[in-house]
Amino acid sequence: MTATAPTTPAPLTEETDPYCLSQAEAARLLGGAPWRRFVVLGDSLAAGTGDPSPGYASQPWGDRVADALRRVHPDLAYLNTGTIGATSSRILAEQHDRVRAFAPDLAHVSCGGNDLWRADPDFTRIEARMRQVYAMAAESGALLSTFTLGRAFPDPSFPDLPERVRALNEIIRTIAADHDAVLVDTAEHPVNDRPTLLSADRIHFSAAGQAVLAAEVVKALAARLGTG
Repeated sequence: MTATAPTTPAPLTEETDPYCLSQAEAARLLGGAPWRRFVVLGDSLAAGTGDPSPGYASQPWGDRVADALRRVHPDLAYLNTGTIGATSSRILAEQHDRVRAFAPDLAHVSCGGNDLWRADPDFTRIEARMRQVYAMAAESGALLSTFTLGRAFPDPSFPDLPERVRALNEIIRTIAADHDAVLVDTAEHPVNDRPTLLSADRIHFSAAGQAVLAAEVVKALAARLGTG
């Protein structure tokens, strides 16, 4: 009797990925959304930096969410001020004026990650700066959204990085609760276990990760709307 060789699962694509949403489904979930001015501010996670992934559109997560909202409101205004390497202090100094002038009614905040890249991060100071960023984003009365960081990527320079990320995530959860923000908690999402999650730099999400992140943001917003 000849043994049958095990079959190798076909690589996931955007159409077959169970954690992704089609454009039509994303728009359906956001049906009735009131938001017409959407801003994403912060660091490279806000900017959607990352490498292409076979089978996935090379589109940052924020652009994907804006596209879904634009299917509900074609006149949606969208601004992304995300900057690679931006610390909380830089976000306050460099992005405040643009965000204030835009006057969003929906604002996504991504900050704090770059504040961890120092020999001895001061989490009290980090939290204080982050609270200023969230308060700045909420100045126009916008609904805030944010996400926690996924499980730490490896970095031999900082062996305690997983502990740092967990501490930062607790700060994010606390600030989000204080602002009644929509929280997308990605810390233990199954996508963290995918070898294709990160780009070649082993820091930023690949296009596949961006697609999943966008879907999670849409689902969280839909849950707030009561349509999810």
